[in-house]
Amino acid sequence: MTGSAMWHRVAGLDELPEGRVKTVVVAGRALALSHHDGRYGALDNRCPHQGGPLGEGSIEKGWLRCPWHGYDYDPLTGAPPPPFDDSPPCFATEVRGDGVYVELPPLPPAVRTVGDVLTETMCNWGVDAVFGMVGHSNLGFAEAMRRAEERGDLRFFGIRHEGAASFAAGAYGKLTGRPAACFAIAGPGSTNLLTGLYDAKVDRAPVLAVTGQVPSSVAGRGAFQDLDLEAAFADVAAYSQTVHAGSNHAELMNLACKHAAVERAVGHLVLPDEVQVLPVAEGAGAGGPAGRVADRAIAPPADALAAAVERIAAARRPLIIVGAGARFDMDAVVALAERIAAPVATTFKAKGQISDHHPLGCGVLGRSGTPIASWFMNESDLIVAFGASFSNHTGIAPYKPIVQVDFDPMALGRFHPVEVAVLGHVGVTAEALHAALDPADGAGQQAVAAEVAERWALWRAEKASRVGDDRGQGVNSAAIFESLGRLAPTDAVICVDVGNNTYSFGRYFEVQRQSVLMSGYLGSIGFGFPAAMGAWAAVGDERSVLAVTGDGGFGQYAMELTTAVKYGMDITHVVLNNNELGKITKEQLAGQFGVWHTSLVNPSFAAFAELCGAHGSQVGDRAELDGAIGEALAHPGPALVEILCDPALV
Repeated sequence: MTGSAMWHRVAGLDELPEGRVKTVVVAGRALALSHHDGRYGALDNRCPHQGGPLGEGSIEKGWLRCPWHGYDYDPLTGAPPPPFDDSPPCFATEVRGDGVYVELPPLPPAVRTVGDVLTETMCNWGVDAVFGMVGHSNLGFAEAMRRAEERGDLRFFGIRHEGAASFAAGAYGKLTGRPAACFAIAGPGSTNLLTGLYDAKVDRAPVLAVTGQVPSSVAGRGAFQDLDLEAAFADVAAYSQTVHAGSNHAELMNLACKHAAVERAVGHLVLPDEVQVLPVAEGAGAGGPAGRVADRAIAPPADALAAAVERIAAARRPLIIVGAGARFDMDAVVALAERIAAPVATTFKAKGQISDHHPLGCGVLGRSGTPIASWFMNESDLIVAFGASFSNHTGIAPYKPIVQVDFDPMALGRFHPVEVAVLGHVGVTAEALHAALDPADGAGQQAVAAEVAERWALWRAEKASRVGDDRGQGVNSAAIFESLGRLAPTDAVICVDVGNNTYSFGRYFEVQRQSVLMSGYLGSIGFGFPAAMGAWAAVGDERSVLAVTGDGGFGQYAMELTTAVKYGMDITHVVLNNNELGKITKEQLAGQFGVWHTSLVNPSFAAFAELCGAHGSQVGDRAELDGAIGEALAHPGPALVEILCDPALV
């Protein structure tokens, strides 16, 4: 031992044959350990040229050759052949009775870097969950996040595909209203994020995206994985900037987080490789939201509120329709509905925001909806819409007089003019309307509740009649969602995918207090299971998390089941397997096209789940549903129920 240096055992006596080199990691360092000419040499593992891993090289004619570009070094001293003079650091070695030892000085103290400032700022904005993949062009920021995770400031979830990371982050934002982050390398890692980020964009979910980038010295010159990421993200991100050495690093992260949180959008930062590890000046402060955001619970203009009050008071059969924009203000909306005795229907994205067992709850309106909601749409003489975006899938009749309430001025009258457009916070506006309107009389309230109950009774009888349908080709959807509706915890978070499985879920599953997440406007296949990972990161063990997908959707990100196993995510996944893209088959038939290339070849998903370390079970008969679903829900960790279903009985 010299000074504060220490000797470390790095190999056994017979571990490294003569003439060979290998990488060893000890005391926080990676070394290239060589056995040459009867002696051992230990060099820093990074080639001075471009950082190639010398321990993966070979010894040729007495020289250690870098595997990347063929640069040569003496394997014992690190000296290059003349006339070169760049050499990797060399460390003393010693052979003892129990192995080979290397003398190493202590690591220099860690310095605070640009990556640390960015990470601290991100955490100050409340970003506590990051989904992504660590790689060669984001290692500096990854190291800063590792330190933050050690401090307990954030959690990192390493995924198998970056698309799953952006879907998971978007689902976290949809559920909580707060941004999570997704993280990728330059080039393909970044472009893989785009589909999930587009889902967040069109569904107004707050997400922070952080992407590595090639070193600034080679950017724009056609280097490996060199893409113009600002250009690539220009359409999907409300804010996209590259962090340069001379940037105000905390301020750029402030702006990315603020755009995500305030605009409910995608904020994006590009981090060149070398910038991430630049030391920052002593005392360089991190950013945060203090003094940068205000209370957004804005009251509507008095004249617009008065016009809405007048129109609602004059209506004989008002119908309230809520969209996902009302997710966090439903108490005020339901109180208003009760005051004026108005039935409440939801868009599909808003399924679960009012219970199907509430006396005024009418279920989903539109293609994935119930006949209860469509009945009250047809019978209404006024629509009062809160936070709804008037998708063509919802079917809000444009010929009806409409009072529309939204915090986004661009959402008001987006597809067609409305009678009264009210710009204001949904909750504040609903409370103001409640205060200004006289309550409906008792007889009127009872009559509306009785009518809602009557329509539900008719639909429940129809659903019950379908539960027993059996063509001998699999379990029917009505039976699947009748069972799941009885067994799913009443406060669960349920993440659905797209396709027949999701349409059937919309029609048949009766919500109580569950939260439902979906890829609404984008309608992206594959959303369901990654979204469940994001939901689990948001609620942990406080609420149950379920995913409902088809076989086509699960196939997109099936390997993320291993991610759920790795992090102990308590997710119950119900897979409806009909061995085809059933929704597309239906569309081909409806369009009088031939059925073409919609069949799928699937493994046993139940067996696959077991191979991944999760619980797996398969259901081929309606009588097995309750047992399999109940067992999966009770399993403490990832569980998958594969249901062999009839593609025609949806």
